[in-house]
Amino acid sequence: MELYIVRHGIAIDREDPKSPPDPDRFLTEEGIEKTKQVAKGVAALGVEPDLLITSPYIRALQTAELFAAALDYPKQKIRRSDLLLPGAEPTLFYKELAKDKDSAIVMCFGHAPQLDDLVATGLGCKHHVTSLKKSGIVALELQRISPPSGEILWLATPKLMRKAAK
Repeated sequence: MELYIVRHGIAIDREDPKSPPDPDRFLTEEGIEKTKQVAKGVAALGVEPDLLITSPYIRALQTAELFAAALDYPKQKIRRSDLLLPGAEPTLFYKELAKDKDSAIVMCFGHAPQLDDLVATGLGCKHHVTSLKKSGIVALELQRISPPSGEILWLATPKLMRKAAK
């Protein structure tokens, strides 16, 4: 399985007086525009996911929807998972993922540092090997899903992916 792990785009700062509670924080206009460009860059690489899974928090869901639009993936098929929430146990996400036997290419959307935990767990590492930026993406190839055993195919900053979109 190929697993693409994407951090949500730029969201309203939690210190902003207009910021809603954390689960309801949303992408800013800049976040929406930059994330659209990153998604176009991924589409330009020919990535065709079988499944999109997102944290239920608004900013992650918005990021998943922007990717769905760029990748011609039906928004109503985006799956929400509490296993992508901040603080979730990465091994439980991989156990859940292993149930999707028909999905060869999966894209998931969530939050830092939990996604860095997900990457490390997927590689069999005890410590973070990534520090994903907002709208950053890492592609893993998993030889085994649960317990996970994989390697990094590629890792890209949002800036690099936006350039790929041009």
